[in-house]
Amino acid sequence: MTLHTNPAVAAVDWGTSHFRIWLLDANGTVLAERRSAEGLLSVPPQGFAGILETHLAELQAPPSLPVVICGMAGSRQGWVEAPYASTPVALDAVQAGAVGVASTARKIRIVPGIAQHQPDAPDVMRGEETQLAGIAALASGNHLVCMPGTHSKWVEMRDGTVTGFCTWLTGELFSLLSSQSILRHSVIGAEHVSPDAAPFHKACAEALAQGGDIGAQLFRIRAAGLLAGLSPDDSAATLSGLLIGAEIASATRRFAAGDKMPVTLVGSAALAPLYRAALELAGHEVRIADGDAAVRAGLFAAARHLDMVESKDRATA
Repeated sequence: MTLHTNPAVAAVDWGTSHFRIWLLDANGTVLAERRSAEGLLSVPPQGFAGILETHLAELQAPPSLPVVICGMAGSRQGWVEAPYASTPVALDAVQAGAVGVASTARKIRIVPGIAQHQPDAPDVMRGEETQLAGIAALASGNHLVCMPGTHSKWVEMRDGTVTGFCTWLTGELFSLLSSQSILRHSVIGAEHVSPDAAPFHKACAEALAQGGDIGAQLFRIRAAGLLAGLSPDDSAATLSGLLIGAEIASATRRFAAGDKMPVTLVGSAALAPLYRAALELAGHEVRIADGDAAVRAGLFAAARHLDMVESKDRATA
């Protein structure tokens, strides 16, 4: 194991199903990293400290190294609850609300999520707020951010302030429909959905033209398999195109101002190409943001805001 000299902070993204940790130096440069499937769902009671310290030991982090964490470790079922900040909220105010972990000698801070308390549009996020802080740190100004996933989020940011957001169950719906509905018979054996697949583009265009009203089109996937021999790959591409197109159509209505600004797309290697193709089909200019880089930048910004890392200004004063 290589000893990494001069780490300034350990940055942790602790999600529902994953754990990621990076050692960062005083400039935010990555010195080392580890990843595992030890997300919230697999952590035993009172197990958070042990998992964290095991990874820190593997990275040979010094006992005095501070740790900043985002994600589900701050949920009600997590390590220590970090109460939600409420929209509209500046991202530096979110970071200022980080809570400490009193049960450990190491300095640990957990960044809270964000809640939207509008009676007609209640919503919550945990972890995404740190990616948003990273995006804001990397590029100033106004942003309409699309964050695909099991639960896709669209977020409106203005000069570092989250003014509103909304969540779509697109990924979860794809999983449920393709595994537990009548459509499972149509997609059995399907491989990876390609963003270049003609059925994907056709389904996206239909969903966009219908304004996201795709109820009737969904059953047609099954009918087309029975009557026209639609293949499993083409069935999966059609299902994906309908759901993603419906999400984009709905989000475009929800965030009307988004018509006048590019969409910053933060997604996985599997989802980002699909969303980029669908967004461009809808006429949006797309800017790609690397999810890992964004969350690291957001965690580092939080560490600085919380005086866990000496700022460049103080270091050079």
